Amino acid sequence: MLIGALEAGGTKMVCAIGDEEGNILDRISIPTDTPDISMPKVAEYFKSKDIKALGIGCFGPIDLNKDSKTYGYITSTPKKGWGNFDIVGYFANELGVKVGFDTDVNASLLGEHTYGMAKDCDTAIYITVGTGIGLGVMANGKLLHGMLHPEAGHLQVIKHKDDTYEGHCPYHGTCIEGMACGPAIEARWGKKGAELSKDSKVWEIEAYYLAQAIYGYILTVSPKLIILGGGVMKQEILFDLIRKEVKKLDNSYLKTKEMENLDTYIVPASLNDNQGILGCIKLGLNALGE
Repeated sequence: MLIGALEAGGTKMVCAIGDEEGNILDRISIPTDTPDISMPKVAEYFKSKDIKALGIGCFGPIDLNKDSKTYGYITSTPKKGWGNFDIVGYFANELGVKVGFDTDVNASLLGEHTYGMAKDCDTAIYITVGTGIGLGVMANGKLLHGMLHPEAGHLQVIKHKDDTYEGHCPYHGTCIEGMACGPAIEARWGKKGAELSKDSKVWEIEAYYLAQAIYGYILTVSPKLIILGGGVMKQEILFDLIRKEVKKLDNSYLKTKEMENLDTYIVPASLNDNQGILGCIKLGLNALGE
């Protein structure tokens, strides 16, 4: 049985075909343009495959309330052309299959929970640090939605004493996304993060902001595992710097085995950048069972 998977990101749409065992059988990438340009290309790809369901992990904010008139919509995104776009309805109509839907970061967490390092963990978080910053939460074995879904990339942070940058976020300025996403790094330093790998000051400031967010998530969600992914987290130096900052922020307050072993508590994603697609496959499988 074939399942379609769509990782709908702000810069590209990753389309894939998988099976119920989590095998990825085919994959293409389509640039994210306006819906009238990108969506027909995505639909054409899936129409050429005999899929039984589609799972979508989508950039947000999105409406996940199935009782809402706008369930399945991308809502207040600043991305041109995508505000109030009914992405679930579009594919349900075009493909005639059931559609599973969640945030892109929840999809990545679901991928790790189903096929990766969070398999035996019922309460975990996944943080993506890339074009934006997002948080996926699984609490007691269920992905957290609530009023909307976590938008924890927009929590405010205390500015680093040596940082004069005023923030990238058009809504909140100096929130964690505004200060630590990929475009913020480029705007602050004049180069992309990949070109700054040997500049320790860059990553000291980046870790300072990310650690504030992570410690806030630790205190509020109480996760048993923290997974970090996204393009910025390819800088492996960040993990040790973040752990040191989290330890400093905690100041020996929390007495748990996780906080005593930050090397195994705050960890990189484990599925070779396939966690999002694998999570979308699982969303599609779940939709079939509903």
